[in-house]
Amino acid sequence: MAKPKELLPLADTDPVPCCEPLNGHSISTADAITLAPAFKALGDPVRLQLLSQIASAPSGEMCVCDLSPGFELSGPTISHHLKVLREAGLIEGDRRGTWVYYRAIPDRMANLARLLFSAEAMTV
Repeated sequence: MAKPKELLPLADTDPVPCCEPLNGHSISTADAITLAPAFKALGDPVRLQLLSQIASAPSGEMCVCDLSPGFELSGPTISHHLKVLREAGLIEGDRRGTWVYYRAIPDRMANLARLLFSAEAMTV
């Protein structure tokens, strides 16, 4: 039986956030254009799972060789999803020999979390 995954920790709030929470005011067109590709990338269940696996890796990174077996998808399809996450600025990777190792970009994820954060939601 598979071990249940732990919840990802909340990102630390930076004193100079990218954007104020949505419930504070409307975001600017520039911020919307900057952040939309990341939200669009996360709109796919496979990409959301891939990011979750990468971000929750004990070492802080995962080899593509360890990601692929968890899905009933071809290698090229997994590569496409990783490319979308990379282009959205959510992950980065480096090649080590034959394999690419991916890690999440904490600042980018924190910016998305900050935008969606609502103090009222934490009191419910």
